[in-house]
Amino acid sequence: MDDAVPNGLDLAPFRGLRYDPERVGDVASVTSPPYDVVEPGGVPALEDADPHNIVRLVLPRSAVHAGSTLRTWLAEGALRPDPLPSLYVYEQRDHNSIQRGLIGALSLDSAVLPHEDVMPGPVADRAALMSELSANPEPILLVYTGGGRASDIVEQTTHQPPLVGLRTPDGIRHRLWGLTDRHALAGIRADLAHRKALIADGHHRWAAYARMRERAHADGRGDGPWDRGLVLLVDTVRHPLRVGAIHRVLPRLRPADALDALATYGDAGAGAFLARPLDGTLPAALWALDQAVGPAFLLVGDRRFHLLTGPDPDLLDIAIRADRPRTWRCLDATVLHAALLDHVWHVPDNWDNITYVHDAAAAVRQANQTGGTAILLRPTDERVVRELAEQDVRMPRKSTSFGPKPATGLVLRSLDLQE
Repeated sequence: MDDAVPNGLDLAPFRGLRYDPERVGDVASVTSPPYDVVEPGGVPALEDADPHNIVRLVLPRSAVHAGSTLRTWLAEGALRPDPLPSLYVYEQRDHNSIQRGLIGALSLDSAVLPHEDVMPGPVADRAALMSELSANPEPILLVYTGGGRASDIVEQTTHQPPLVGLRTPDGIRHRLWGLTDRHALAGIRADLAHRKALIADGHHRWAAYARMRERAHADGRGDGPWDRGLVLLVDTVRHPLRVGAIHRVLPRLRPADALDALATYGDAGAGAFLARPLDGTLPAALWALDQAVGPAFLLVGDRRFHLLTGPDPDLLDIAIRADRPRTWRCLDATVLHAALLDHVWHVPDNWDNITYVHDAAAAVRQANQTGGTAILLRPTDERVVRELAEQDVRMPRKSTSFGPKPATGLVLRSLDLQE
């Protein structure tokens, strides 16, 4: 492995694994959203779309089955390695915006700032999967403040014919270029050497990369491909990301029970939050949530909306850690987890009791289908995310949703190919 860049970003080219259109046909049909964005019940639809759909690797029946599937696809030529190590310029375009960035193998010693906590279960799951695959099947999304030579090269590359271009079912157009010119690669490396990045999406996979490296070194394998992980690096000076909320569905908490616990909280029964019923549509309810001052949430269930505002100050004092910055203590996600989920509703923090959903309408559908409760949140301002990350303070897990997210299946990184 080459020397890591101290105190900066060390993004290396790699021989990408890509689908061969002559073997699989329409490449759009073998892609999927990132594994944690696929809606419950969405896996069968993706599997039915094509027998080679990448969901069979990122959300498989088992990690062992995924490894076997990948080896079969490689043997039959559905996936093929590119002949030369490359950085990949990746573009996503919809009717409102264009996002461009660099896909490469990033040293785990690079200057990368996480901003969210992670759960041990998903980290172990992703590490086990990637170990069985001996591959990184999808890039995590990192953002940095650039505006320099690396971004210039990205923009210039898009004037050339792409390796692949397609439109996914969500209407987004995707294009991918391979960058192998040594002068361009050197320019990118020099520009990134003094940059730092923020994890926008993929905290559990970044932690899984680190776990894989720890195991490899503990096993005496020394330095190797596990010292890097697959990332998409986007310069937000050129291409600002959109920041959305990630909502919670509590399938085992009935809305009536949730509202009753709010109303009866406290010795005097003053209530944990004010719960105001809202009439109208979901967009109208979300607008009301967005206008609220202070910690606020939209509680949805039984096809009814309640706006939660005005938390009991004593509840916040008891439930929320005082040794964290005020910005962290006032986050909606902090208040939700520490005060409501832990203290008022006593909902265990695991996948059986809390489902994380990126789309508000999908969260409402899940709550109605399960008889449970959806808690809809507002987006966190990107400046707040960066401020806390700079202080090495982690937000509650699944606090933010940066986008657009890269499609899964355009390029994979094998740990068995020489980089």
